[in-house]
Amino acid sequence: SFVSNLSGLQPGIPYFLRAYATNSAGTSYGNEITFTTIAVVVPTLTTAGITAFTLTTAISGGNITTDGGGAITARGTCWATTPAPTIAKSKTSEATGTGSFISNLTGLLPGTIYYVRAYATNSAGTAYGNEITFTSAPITAPALTTNAVTSITLTSAVSGGNVIADNGGSVTASGICWATTTVPTISNNKTTTGTGTGSFMSNMTGLSSATTYYVRAYATNSAGTAYGNEISFTSGQTLVPTLTTTNVSAITYTTASSGGNIAADGGMAVTAKGVCWAISQNPTISNSLTSDGTGTGIFTSSLTGLLPGTIYHVRAYAINSVGTAYGQDISFTTNAILLPTLTTNAVTTITYTTAVSGGNITLDGGGAVTARGICWATTTNPLVSDFKATSGIGTGSFISNLISLQPGTTYHVRAFATNSAGTAYGTDVPFSTNAVILPTVTTTAISAIGVSTASSGGNVTNTGGGTTSRGVCWAIIPSPVITDFITTDATGAGIFTSSLTGLLPGKVYYLRAYATNSAGTSYGSEVSFSTKIADADGNIYSTVLIGTQLWMGENLKSTKYSNSDLIGTTALPGTDISAVVTPSYQWPVDGLESNVAIYGRLYTWYAATDSRNVCPTGWHVPTDTELEDLKTTLGGDAVAGGKLKEAGVSHWTTPNTGATNSTGFTALPSGYRQPSGGYVSLGVSSYIWSSNTNDPALAWGQKMSNANGVLLRGGYFYASGVSVRCLK
Repeated sequence: SFVSNLSGLQPGIPYFLRAYATNSAGTSYGNEITFTTIAVVVPTLTTAGITAFTLTTAISGGNITTDGGGAITARGTCWATTPAPTIAKSKTSEATGTGSFISNLTGLLPGTIYYVRAYATNSAGTAYGNEITFTSAPITAPALTTNAVTSITLTSAVSGGNVIADNGGSVTASGICWATTTVPTISNNKTTTGTGTGSFMSNMTGLSSATTYYVRAYATNSAGTAYGNEISFTSGQTLVPTLTTTNVSAITYTTASSGGNIAADGGMAVTAKGVCWAISQNPTISNSLTSDGTGTGIFTSSLTGLLPGTIYHVRAYAINSVGTAYGQDISFTTNAILLPTLTTNAVTTITYTTAVSGGNITLDGGGAVTARGICWATTTNPLVSDFKATSGIGTGSFISNLISLQPGTTYHVRAFATNSAGTAYGTDVPFSTNAVILPTVTTTAISAIGVSTASSGGNVTNTGGGTTSRGVCWAIIPSPVITDFITTDATGAGIFTSSLTGLLPGKVYYLRAYATNSAGTSYGSEVSFSTKIADADGNIYSTVLIGTQLWMGENLKSTKYSNSDLIGTTALPGTDISAVVTPSYQWPVDGLESNVAIYGRLYTWYAATDSRNVCPTGWHVPTDTELEDLKTTLGGDAVAGGKLKEAGVSHWTTPNTGATNSTGFTALPSGYRQPSGGYVSLGVSSYIWSSNTNDPALAWGQKMSNANGVLLRGGYFYASGVSVRCLK
């Protein structure tokens, strides 16, 4: 016999069972028996009673006595304000398994009836314990006391309170309230000190003197307003202040000094004090007065705006809430006004039309100096009715500028100062202005050169003492003058800009800034420039003068002859034209149109020498002799290429030996096109056609390389694609 335990079965499921035994002959089975496992039911549990309930929380729980045959996967307590709460309402989650558990209920509303049940969940579902009801604690008004009244004055006092407990509702306002009748409330006078519990202090203001008041602290929450114990007090009583007037001192023409001494404030704060004055006895605060702060004690007052030579009466005053009190009347007399005392400064910084002088007013004579400055004329002892310049007011030193003077003229100048007694003058000082000389002007470098326009200008650094007209003048021969082409660009000294218009394209011009005054015309340094040109396509080219030759500053880009006929373009960039007779074609460098803006176009010799002229009107493809002359101008073959090549390696392949571009020619390494269709030497070499042949198969041209500074004469096949530089 043997016994076996079956495990891992599913609840409530029918199963079939046989015993088995195995030996070397095989396995045999006993008779079949069937049975069904017990089905899982919901758990059995009870709800724990409510304890420790407050305004918003409580404690409950439960006891799961049986799990119903299935593991407890969730348990806790659920509650609602309606009967039979479920886990769809508010709930707690208290782990798993059977037995007792405790739950904390939170987020409750004060003074509210709640229904509570414990719950437990297994695979059969959720079961609930017995239902229990309870009511959360209600909110009540706060508990507080009133502080004793202190710091009692005529119009104010200090009290406060202590909020001992908020009784479940946040204190949203607290303070004190007071009235002249018992049991004051917040509908009477009150302060608002803050929120929450604890001690606070409050100031009562606006009280009437010698009056009995009743005060209570208050605190408000959602249940209402509660009051502390009542306290009574009596405010103080006041009289007008007691004071004396200080003797008058520091008397001038328009000012004096006095003041007072407030011995007692009469029981109420002194809110204003000072002195008052008039030309009649016993002045009051309805007359002129000073305001010298508040409080008791000695104070000093400054009397201003007085009239010279006048008898005044002055009294100190003090104001409290009872009224205004005055000190004794004191009289005094201000000083009389005299003319100012002053000197004239020496004349300095003398120019053709201006000079600088001034003066020093040592005494104002007792009256405010309301005007001061210098006056001048061509006669002695000038007056303010002559020419004058004002320089502020008051005493002391001042500087004045003499303007609009005549060059080479003798003037007389005097300082003046005016007060209520009249105008006084300093000594007469003579001087002479400078005579007019020629202006000084510099020429601005040429910029913004176009086909028919350019920009220049100048700087008149010295007008020479005369009114100066200014501008630039230009001509096609050196040393232009104002009888040639000119601009007129305002007058005076300083930098100016000039716009040149109506220029001829591809022309060399000479330019100078000029400035003219009564002494004559002066010129700045001479600069030369050449205007740009346009081809038949409208492409614009800079120009550059090398020796006596005027060259394009860029490789030719035109797709048309000067008569607007198209240069042959039927051949694709890579087409073999070596067998074509007199092929007149042009191509973009390296076969790419994007290269044209930088490197220009490549032309067969037939296109370059076509009678319709590939260059703009008035320009031509240089002859072999003209290219050789260019070499000579630049110092020979060995260095000419370096002076023509663009410097650096932005377009040339390193090392670009010898490149300085000192001529501004800016030769670029556009390479060339072979008659068979291949493009070679881009970035390495520059080739330029001449209009002359070498032999029946070759034409002369010039080459520059990145490897040296040589300008090398050579022969190239007529059907080769080579750059063109046009010559005036």
